[in-house]
Amino acid sequence: MSVDRAVARVNLDAIARNCERLRSELREGVQLCAVVKADGYGHGMEESARAALAGGATWFAVAGIQEARELADFVEETRPKVPLLIMGPLERDNLEEVVACGFDLVVWSESHLLDIAWLAADIGRPGRVHVKLDTGMGRFGTRDAELATRLAITAAADPNLDRVGLMTHFATADEPGDDFFAEQVRRFAEWTAPIKRAHPEVLVHAANSAAVLRDPAAHFDMVRCGIAVYGMDPFGEDPLARGLEPALRLSSHVAAVKRCAAGESTGYGRRFVATEATHLGLLPIGYGDGWRRGLSGNAEALIAGRRHPLVGTVSMDSVAVDLGPDPSAPALFGQPAVLIGGQGEERITAEELARRLGTINYEITCGLTARVARVHHGDDGVARLGAD
Repeated sequence: MSVDRAVARVNLDAIARNCERLRSELREGVQLCAVVKADGYGHGMEESARAALAGGATWFAVAGIQEARELADFVEETRPKVPLLIMGPLERDNLEEVVACGFDLVVWSESHLLDIAWLAADIGRPGRVHVKLDTGMGRFGTRDAELATRLAITAAADPNLDRVGLMTHFATADEPGDDFFAEQVRRFAEWTAPIKRAHPEVLVHAANSAAVLRDPAAHFDMVRCGIAVYGMDPFGEDPLARGLEPALRLSSHVAAVKRCAAGESTGYGRRFVATEATHLGLLPIGYGDGWRRGLSGNAEALIAGRRHPLVGTVSMDSVAVDLGPDPSAPALFGQPAVLIGGQGEERITAEELARRLGTINYEITCGLTARVARVHHGDDGVARLGAD
């Protein structure tokens, strides 16, 4: 594929293997829900969902109604094997569509549950609900365990509702050694245990990627994994050390090489002024592509198997790298420049970039804009037709 600016190549076989790796942590019978929201964390939503299914995922989860619509045709192909859970809040105007499509949704208030039941009665299809207890995340869900229990009982008794699951979300699973994670696991287990005894068919789920790798006590009946599905470390360290394979490789190319004499500069604000003669390589990628301005003078690119520092200010459409004073530097014109991924013996991870920016690896790949071409392929490197 010819790309004039930048390309993110996504290895779908790596996503499948990451799902297999996560499933290896689970006891028999525990299901894997692949979270494919935010366009599969920047990797491509439907393509990632297909790869996750190949790796053993049995559920998908998204954040909202628009993402559910985008994945609806694929989910329809896989039914009834792979349900789709919408985890975020829904406006009443969208509930009819959600129920009619058979998507699963999250509830935490009596009025919301009643709205779903009324609409389901009109449509003639039960509303599939998951009751959410807020055990400490402090976002959506009710903090009131008694209310959550009433919702679960009501949903089980109403013929217009199918009470599918009980759920929560962890706030500090990715912070090893903290005490709050264990407290959330305890609160959730205490709430779900009597309901599960009375209704063993109900699906209990809580764990994100970090919780899966941290504590089997958090696995329950299903786990909801996002970041690790794509081969990134939920603890922000080294994915390879956890047996995960980063699926995304971001590259651009050296579109121009120019001499830069001592005292000359590059970029807005003259943030880089050469102290000695060197060569600059110009790459056609910038913050318009999601390569953050905070990486100005704060990152490197792999060119011909070596790290070269980014210099000057990241522009909307370009960055500069210092190729050094070697007279052979102009020969690097046209060479690939890897910004995330490996080249030769060197490797730049999303985790490294996140540390440089003071953020998390999630934001690195989610932040890549639509201007970056996505190419989906397998281990053979050949683009998969119909995946893009």
